Amino acid sequence: MHVNIYISYLTFSNRKAEEVEGESRTKVGVTGVGRWGRSIDADPAVASGGRGEAGGGGGDRGGGGGGGAGDGDEADAEPAGADRSRCGGGGGGGGGEEAEEEKKRAAWRWAARREMAMVVAFLLSLPLLVYLLGGRWSGSSAVATSLASRRDGDEAIGAGGSINTSSTTSPISEDKLLDGLLSPVFDEQSCMSRYRSSLYRKPSPFPLSPYLTKRLRTYEAYHKRCGPNTRRYRRAIKQLKSGRNIREMECKYVVWYPCNGLGNRMLTLASTFLYALLTNRVLLTYVTKESQNLFCEPFPGSSWLLPSDFPIQDTYNFRKDAPQSYVNMLRNKVIDNSVNVSAESLPAYIYLHLEQFRLRLENNIFCEDDQLTLGKFNWMILKSDSYFVPALFLMPSYEEELRRLFPVKESVFHHLGRYLFHPTNPVWGIISRYYEAYLAKADEKLGLQIRIFPEAPMSFEDMYDQILACSRKEKLLPEISTTEPFVNSTSNKTKVKAILITSLYPGYYEKLKSMYYVNPTATGEVVAMYQPSHEELQHTEAQNHNQKALAEMYLLSYCDNVVMSAWSTFGYVAHGLAGLKPWILLRPRWMQKKADPACVRSMSVEPCLHSPPNLDCKAKKDVDAATLVPYVRHCEDVSFGLKLFS
Repeated sequence: MHVNIYISYLTFSNRKAEEVEGESRTKVGVTGVGRWGRSIDADPAVASGGRGEAGGGGGDRGGGGGGGAGDGDEADAEPAGADRSRCGGGGGGGGGEEAEEEKKRAAWRWAARREMAMVVAFLLSLPLLVYLLGGRWSGSSAVATSLASRRDGDEAIGAGGSINTSSTTSPISEDKLLDGLLSPVFDEQSCMSRYRSSLYRKPSPFPLSPYLTKRLRTYEAYHKRCGPNTRRYRRAIKQLKSGRNIREMECKYVVWYPCNGLGNRMLTLASTFLYALLTNRVLLTYVTKESQNLFCEPFPGSSWLLPSDFPIQDTYNFRKDAPQSYVNMLRNKVIDNSVNVSAESLPAYIYLHLEQFRLRLENNIFCEDDQLTLGKFNWMILKSDSYFVPALFLMPSYEEELRRLFPVKESVFHHLGRYLFHPTNPVWGIISRYYEAYLAKADEKLGLQIRIFPEAPMSFEDMYDQILACSRKEKLLPEISTTEPFVNSTSNKTKVKAILITSLYPGYYEKLKSMYYVNPTATGEVVAMYQPSHEELQHTEAQNHNQKALAEMYLLSYCDNVVMSAWSTFGYVAHGLAGLKPWILLRPRWMQKKADPACVRSMSVEPCLHSPPNLDCKAKKDVDAATLVPYVRHCEDVSFGLKLFS
């Protein structure tokens, strides 16, 4: 814009000089030079702290305005017979008038040269200005920002999902892409955790199936065609508003609604995405206020956020006894699950409620005949608090596809979690600064996640004793000594072991820190204790609390080993992302104060499904799902739960 002003002024100045100097010249207006520029959608906000500074909210960087007709493109010319002298007057002027005109011409020439010098100086300074100000203009990702759609309405760019089309950007390494798990087309700066988080972990212990990579790229293209703000999405919304289902829609949808804490939400969201892959549906997520600004968009060129104008707004009615639920519709004979039921006879959408209830999931949902009926609905709304992936592996119709997607059965959440969940730049700033400040230089890192549940209370002393008993048995914490160990002054630097504690309470950190502060270790190694926060109470409804919880999950996942509390979805997410088999602090048996044994090593990286489904189906009798296939067994921490094993 500054260049526009200078060039327009200079053009006017030169023409003014020519008008004064020349005779018989036609007076013309200033020709429009168009507009150029670059619009920045995101307001920058840089968080203070160490490495990994995080930008605030924002969206994708938009292009500048185009050229074309500017102001004054068609200035009117004067009539042919008009007097072209700006001084007025008639026929011959004397010598004094000529001298005065010469002075004016000289002044205009000097002004033109001055303006030209200013333009040249400004243009020469542009590279320096871009270098100094460019960093401030870089946008950052935020999940909760609105969708910025293209003008033709057929494709859309979601927040944090900007496509990197710059030919000058260096290619992203295969390590950052996790052997092809991640798409390379995102702008790295818009969501820094996407390509950097894995660099803080050990390499994955599980090979990635090429078929999974292919299916993810296919899904991304499908989501882009059918996602929000596309013609196909608007067509599907029109069908939803009609109140009736129709057959053979090009795009089908599953809308995920959250339930319970952040760990539960991440586990069930990964489960719903796998269900979307298996049933060829587009996954859309309803993000509540407390969950905003947690995750970047996972799918390039589109958004997984449910638009705010979604016609079904009464989310309070999404509960177990909802009349729209599949089970209740069957029970009330609103629909039937016969093979011959037509798509046109079904309601506009179906609701699946997969919440833990009396430690079981709903009947009918994981039976073959029911899945055939559910597949005829174009719109599905799903609400869950459970990791229901093991139930999908029990269904014969999905068996072959799941085998190709996940040859190693226990790698499901490890791969899907690393694909879907990328903390936004503000959260990544918390993670990276803490890691670099406290954990990066440690020789070994042990994560200790402690959770006391209201339904299974334990005293502080009993839990502390259980932690020590587990660590001694499994040699996880160094033994303490009453005497100072011999230190060889010629040996290399002292080994440092970092213990990262995540708990709502500060007491465990304080007591363990005091133990290693007062007493030396028998091995001579140094133990450093860290606890990022201690909130005292869980506040799932608070965004700030959820941001810190997410940061601590990721910090745990960067540890070499993890000890976690039984039943904790927080712990499941952390060790699942890391690909680690954790030690699990067991719950005491009924009416006992202490657990024996104190802990066990998990035999699988997979999370546990606490509430297995009823698989009565046609047999009309309950069966133990752990006896149906060899790779689904009971969990170490939940005796009736289900878990995938390799």
